[in-house]
Amino acid sequence: MTHYSLLDLAPILQGGSAAQTFRNTLDLAQHAEAWGYHRYWLAEHHNIPGIASAATSVLIGHVAGGTQHMRVGSGGIMLPNHAPLVIAEQFGTLEALYPGRIDLGLGRAPGGDQLTARALRRGLGSSGDTFPDDVRELQSYFAPASPDAPIKAIPGAGLHVPLYLLGSSDFGARLAAVLGLPYAFASHFAPDFLPEALEIYRRNFQPSAQLATPHVMVGVNVFAADTDAEAARLFTSLQQAFLGMVRGNRSELQPPVEEMHWTAAEEAYVQRMTRCSAIGAPENIRAQLRTIIEATGADEIVATAQIYDHPARLRSFELAAGVFQELQGL
Repeated sequence: MTHYSLLDLAPILQGGSAAQTFRNTLDLAQHAEAWGYHRYWLAEHHNIPGIASAATSVLIGHVAGGTQHMRVGSGGIMLPNHAPLVIAEQFGTLEALYPGRIDLGLGRAPGGDQLTARALRRGLGSSGDTFPDDVRELQSYFAPASPDAPIKAIPGAGLHVPLYLLGSSDFGARLAAVLGLPYAFASHFAPDFLPEALEIYRRNFQPSAQLATPHVMVGVNVFAADTDAEAARLFTSLQQAFLGMVRGNRSELQPPVEEMHWTAAEEAYVQRMTRCSAIGAPENIRAQLRTIIEATGADEIVATAQIYDHPARLRSFELAAGVFQELQGL
């Protein structure tokens, strides 16, 4: 059975504020729980005008405190930005507050530009190269601590917060396989290596105390509306965000437009990077998602949508939930 979950990139809207974003995030999470979404993830980003989830663990607490039973977590924490002990303490605290509901997804990217990464890390010494060791250290803090252990995560020790590895290349796929962890592929913005990474992960998977068999999670942009035309119009907000990255002009999330103005090369790039998407009315969303599930064998679809208008965003995830429920038997 394919589970369906939600990744909220906590968009700051043009003309809006972070405070408004956080209200919208909690409102979306409460609706998502009622619609049956399995988990609700938030992602660490820094120095990006259109994303408000920099203090990811704080926002996870905000969402978990306003919901009842849905799993809540990170998709992901960029571990090289932090000492593993700090993350163990933060997520140990969350798990103590909301037992059995907290996920810790981990990535090795900076979650922003390199200058910002240096400002975050200072003398920390961590990097993408130290990521495997950092993950193992983090795992050790969630295991039961021996009485004579010189360093303990308090809270955290013995809580067994589940870890998930995120990636968009063979590196994360191989590490997730070796450690026996679930693997979430960031195909909603970097789909190029998706088939190869999933094959590597499944072929090399080694069972662990957390996971007996591979668990593949695939990120998909899902833009649903009552008509195909309206869904395509809503999708232009995400297209504008990618175009801004191409042009080096990132901004808050822009309202949808009737027509995109870009060069042929820009259009080709944006379409390539957003091709793992399902856009349209429910019947077309259903067909597109079915194709993605059959092509990837995904155990879980993680839907995300950068939609400017909050009521339209709610409607999109509501329509998508109905489609996901129909597809759960795949």
